[in-house]
Amino acid sequence: MSMDLAATARDIVDGSLYMVLGTADETGSPWVSPVYFAVADYTDYYWVSLPDARHSRNLAGRPDVSIVVFDSQVPIGTGQGVYMAAVAEQVAGAELERGIDVFSRRAPEDVQGGAGIRLYRATAAEHWILAKDGRPDHRVGVDPLEEDRR
Repeated sequence: MSMDLAATARDIVDGSLYMVLGTADETGSPWVSPVYFAVADYTDYYWVSLPDARHSRNLAGRPDVSIVVFDSQVPIGTGQGVYMAAVAEQVAGAELERGIDVFSRRAPEDVQGGAGIRLYRATAAEHWILAKDGRPDHRVGVDPLEEDRR
């Protein structure tokens, strides 16, 4: 994987406020939800949600999720997106402080503990990017995304 594609993937993630989270219920019925997110190390993606939201209930029973981050404002034919396979969970215990720290850098008002919201994290195992060379996607390893971050 070229570092140019990894750099493009990082730029897309860094420049986006929302990710689309794909979950499935216990029968496998899919559901997607846009969520405001914060990222740590291009592997841990955090968001807040109500525990009774459909996507939150889904991941409680099926933690395997898919994620896509993309710029929806670019002209047709010029867009790129970062696609991920991840495992998600509600953050608790010792990890909660780190997660709140990461998320509060982007949205401090959302981690004040109000309205029953909870913090969630998806840990990406694989990344792909839609590339401009005519092929549908390219795998971007997690390590290349982490390797050059500044």
